Amino acid sequence: METRHFKNIIIGFGKAGRALAKSLSKNGEEALIIERDQAMYGGTCPNVGCAPSKTLIVAGQKNMNFSEAMTTKYKVREILHNAAYHGVADEALVYVMDGLARFINSKTVEVVNGENVTQVIGERIFINTGATPIIPEIEGIHEAKNIVTSEGAMELSELPKKLVIIGAGYIGLEFAGMFNKFGSEVTILEPHATFLPKEDEDISNEIYKDLVAAGVEIQLGVEIERITDSEVFAGGKVYPADKILIATGRRPNIKDLDLEKADVELSENGYIKVDDDLKTTAQNIWALGDVRGGGQFYYLSTDDFRIVNNQLFGDHSRKLSDRKLVPYSVFISPTLSRIGLDEKQAKEAGVNYRLFKMAAAPIVKAKVVQDTRGLLKALVDPNTDEILGATLYHEDSHEVINLVSLAMKMHTPYQVLRDQIFTHPTMGEGLNDLFQNEVK
Repeated sequence: METRHFKNIIIGFGKAGRALAKSLSKNGEEALIIERDQAMYGGTCPNVGCAPSKTLIVAGQKNMNFSEAMTTKYKVREILHNAAYHGVADEALVYVMDGLARFINSKTVEVVNGENVTQVIGERIFINTGATPIIPEIEGIHEAKNIVTSEGAMELSELPKKLVIIGAGYIGLEFAGMFNKFGSEVTILEPHATFLPKEDEDISNEIYKDLVAAGVEIQLGVEIERITDSEVFAGGKVYPADKILIATGRRPNIKDLDLEKADVELSENGYIKVDDDLKTTAQNIWALGDVRGGGQFYYLSTDDFRIVNNQLFGDHSRKLSDRKLVPYSVFISPTLSRIGLDEKQAKEAGVNYRLFKMAAAPIVKAKVVQDTRGLLKALVDPNTDEILGATLYHEDSHEVINLVSLAMKMHTPYQVLRDQIFTHPTMGEGLNDLFQNEVK
């Protein structure tokens, strides 16, 4: 068995890991990246996550047919995949090793690639293996031939005429909207009785109404009893399906790592436990990205890299606990975006707030693009005039939310956005009006 030594070993080719490998090389340190699947060079986002899914969503909004959209997606994915690989692998001190990694101890990793087994010993080890879709235990699910996850749904060669989606979370809704645009007959089955329970009721009601108006059937509070090749039995009814998309969450990719041999512990939710510096319970091992839990977003993986990189080559000032404001967007139509507190959270926490709220319809850009659906909400601290949170459900909200995010991070009073001169016509102008519409 071959044994090799590296100062830095990175398990997984995701965003945080590859950014770290590049930085290590720039700072004169060797870094080995171990990846079990060549198709995943670059990680989830460019290959099976945000980039290909959003490419398909945009294609549907542009009324492309499914075949044309898939061709476009493959082209985009190839460009991003190659750029991610060569952007790191071409670095002078970065080495890529294909194979399945598993710990022997806290400093030794065994890499298995077919019949070839290599031991690599590292001073520092960084786990960046991401997450994978959860397959729930439902009768028939492992035998059914037409089951797909969010990843498999982006590899279909034909558009399903009837698509049943199990799960009404953010991923399920994005795919429901996308396939609905392409012409599939979409049914969502959700065991939870409340639609989007994490959002304010007025926001979730608007989204529900718009999805149903677009032709998506949504069944809430239904128990999924059994699945066959072409049917889902739920709530005493039978739902025929050409494809059945399972969108019931994700779990960390840790199954084959043998973490216990490295003294790496898991948190209560099954993800790798980390401290404020993203170190695991083994002091020479870090965990970055989706595998450590929290929000599973590309940009948070990027920020995980910044935290670790700051420890290695900076002033040690960046901490996980500093990350208090994180915006997110759900790419349904129109887009849902949010940051900070919503009304539900503020009331539960006993936080006093001023509420600003308006429909999207009066915004000129909404009329220009002929999509006046949506609702804007913001909470403001009555003592400081700082924004406590905002929920934007309207065209291009994924761009506008970043303005609110920056204002919150800079502790900017809401009046600055109220009186800001925006270009016209843009959806950003809606902030002028929103912060004049206080609900008394």
